[in-house]
Amino acid sequence: MADAPLPQIMPHLDVEGAAAALDFYKQAFDAVEMIRMPAQDGKRLMHASIKIGEGVVMLHDSFPEYAEMGGTANPKALGKSTVTIHLYAPDVDKTYKQAIDAGATSLMAPADMFWGDRYAKLRDPFGHVWSLGAPIKK
Repeated sequence: MADAPLPQIMPHLDVEGAAAALDFYKQAFDAVEMIRMPAQDGKRLMHASIKIGEGVVMLHDSFPEYAEMGGTANPKALGKSTVTIHLYAPDVDKTYKQAIDAGATSLMAPADMFWGDRYAKLRDPFGHVWSLGAPIKK
């Protein structure tokens, strides 16, 4: 998979518990792990990436010791998420249930929206907010 072209833009998530997040994303969104690189401390992940459909999400454990160098913070440390990750899900209801069963928290149950999508929102166990959507089939 290393030779496959990567999308031009990819979310890069700061996660408290990156190894557990990899397992969650595999179960919730059928993610495929691309790479897992442990940090020198052997306890955290310095880098990991997964493929969900055609998209790639990079993630790493929190490294608060690098905060002064422009490091990121995870949603649990912030007490909120600063972004919503949108996932095109051909079967929103199925993906929503799969994510809830894997440990996500519902923020909005699947519903038909005025703009023509079936849409839902949830928070993963690591604090990141995800929206799920697909055009309503006619």
